[in-house]
Amino acid sequence: MIVAIDGPAASGKGTLARRLAQHLGLPHLDTGLLYRATARALMDEGRDLADVAAAVAAARGLALVDFDEKLLRGRDMGEAASIVAAMPEVRRALVESQRAFARRPGGAVLDGRDIGTVICPEAEAKIFVTATPETRATRRALELKGQGEKVDYAVVLEDIRKRDERDANRSLAPLKPAEDAEILDTTMLDVEAAFKAAVAIVDRLRAAARPHSFSSSPE
Repeated sequence: MIVAIDGPAASGKGTLARRLAQHLGLPHLDTGLLYRATARALMDEGRDLADVAAAVAAARGLALVDFDEKLLRGRDMGEAASIVAAMPEVRRALVESQRAFARRPGGAVLDGRDIGTVICPEAEAKIFVTATPETRATRRALELKGQGEKVDYAVVLEDIRKRDERDANRSLAPLKPAEDAEILDTTMLDVEAAFKAAVAIVDRLRAAARPHSFSSSPE
């Protein structure tokens, strides 16, 4: 079974995807880390984030495991990743590796911005996780404080809005729900409530996908 979890920054999709993967016994890929790792590689090499050729080369050189998440989770990295992810050439370079991950025996859980629309449109379960920009900014600010960063809520909120604008208006694979995605608004939900809601969605979709058995009664 392939489970596609999409949504904007700080919507809670990553936490939800990890818990769902554990619950379902499936491998998990946070595709956002691929773009963060691409941006990190450019920064480490002193390259301009707008250098398309260098970004494509960095993307093609990535492995899908063993990322240093602590290094990739800061606010600056999120903004840098959003710049790189807006490049159609980079997105195309990463498409096949993401699809290969999804095609593992038994399936997988992937989260990102275009899993249900581009990477795995055939996914049996598609969930679009969202929340208000203010709620997402609050969550991101708390996350960054927990990592020891100094945080200005107004700056975090502005970053969230800028990323939403960039993600929704990029020319290739803009951020939007798949037509058959279930919308899960986590604005008023804590982590546990969001997880239970997601499990209910997946269970319902799995049940609907099973072939129905009919027993014939003698006339």
